[in-house]
Amino acid sequence: MLAVSQLGSWLPIALLFLVAAGLALALASVSALVGPRRARGVHDESFECGSEAIGSARERFGVKFYVVALLFIVFDVEGVFLYPWAVLFRELAWPGLAAMGFFVATLAIGLVYVWKKGALDWEH
Repeated sequence: MLAVSQLGSWLPIALLFLVAAGLALALASVSALVGPRRARGVHDESFECGSEAIGSARERFGVKFYVVALLFIVFDVEGVFLYPWAVLFRELAWPGLAAMGFFVATLAIGLVYVWKKGALDWEH
């Protein structure tokens, strides 16, 4: 069993949880009491980025959107790998340069491939 002195060290954490729970309940109660009671037409419409919604929210996106997003992630990860390599360039010497050259060449070949396939042409 825990001694009373050990439980005393948990008192600040318990107090923090009680304050957080009390604040959450207080804010929810005030919102329910003061908030609007009925829905209004303009406030129920969807709105994003200053533009009115056109079409259905269930509309499908083209595969092109997802391909460009995946390509962005791939080349973003390349940048993440290039920075530590540049920091340790002198310590890695020629083997590090060869490894990074192979890495960048592989990504360049992949970029040329998707470019030739038309994955970067948004108008298709």
